[in-house]
Amino acid sequence: MTVLIAGCGDLGTEVGLRFARLGHTVVGLRRNASLLPAEISGQSIDLSVEKPVIPADTEFVVVAISAGSPTITAYRAAYVDGLRNLLDAVDDARVTPRRVLLVSSTAVYDVSDGSRVDERTPANPKPGTDSIVLDAERMLHGRLPTATVLRLAGVYGPGRERLIKQVQAGATLSAQSRHTNRIHRDDAAAAIVHLLLRPEQPAPLYLGVDNAPVQSNEVLTFLAAELGLPEPTLTSSPKPAGNPEPTRESQRGGDKLLSNRLLRQTGFTFSYPTYREGYRALLAGAGTRHP
Repeated sequence: MTVLIAGCGDLGTEVGLRFARLGHTVVGLRRNASLLPAEISGQSIDLSVEKPVIPADTEFVVVAISAGSPTITAYRAAYVDGLRNLLDAVDDARVTPRRVLLVSSTAVYDVSDGSRVDERTPANPKPGTDSIVLDAERMLHGRLPTATVLRLAGVYGPGRERLIKQVQAGATLSAQSRHTNRIHRDDAAAAIVHLLLRPEQPAPLYLGVDNAPVQSNEVLTFLAAELGLPEPTLTSSPKPAGNPEPTRESQRGGDKLLSNRLLRQTGFTFSYPTYREGYRALLAGAGTRHP
């Protein structure tokens, strides 16, 4: 039986390698399939304009599409057109996968008051790219009501080290520090495999975040200590001259406390339950960066 991964970039490749180690045949779709490791068979394809070839024995489908740029046009091409072409190809091939999972984003919650958010919280994305992501979710559930959406927040890991680089460049603390939410890439990949393989039917929606929503200033201070750098100083200016934007992460994510309770109730356990374990492993060079 085959696992089909549409959008086999960094996260999709990690998912594919985990399935391959479990003995599954894995097919990855990406623009340049030559970049995929040997364990994953590839199709070079631009899903926004083409339909892929769907293996007849496809059992699981993971949709981990990403936009080529942060524009409305790019998001619509990737998330809406790409997903539509994939689903049309599945229909054309008369294949009925056992389970389908779409990787989405917690950016569909435009919440900035520090309140708790879980799967019961209504999505209320800002117009633009975040709204397009929700459109893709709705398209998926409209065509495949039993499919699962996994909304991820703040994925970090090998090759995703922006916050570390900010601290190394001298990021300052902000008086407007907000709560941030994140998940290590390896835990995100493990959660996808877990949800698809567990005996029970997955729920329509899960939030993929670790156990520790945390003030952004706390993470910056922690990273500075781990790097042996002076403790960042506080500034009331959100964009100090000559310094990187210390609160970009929280500005993009609003201010909310995301709950992973439903995911944990499935029996999933985190390798990196908080940012401390995850960033320590990252600073120690653990993990693999995928092309």
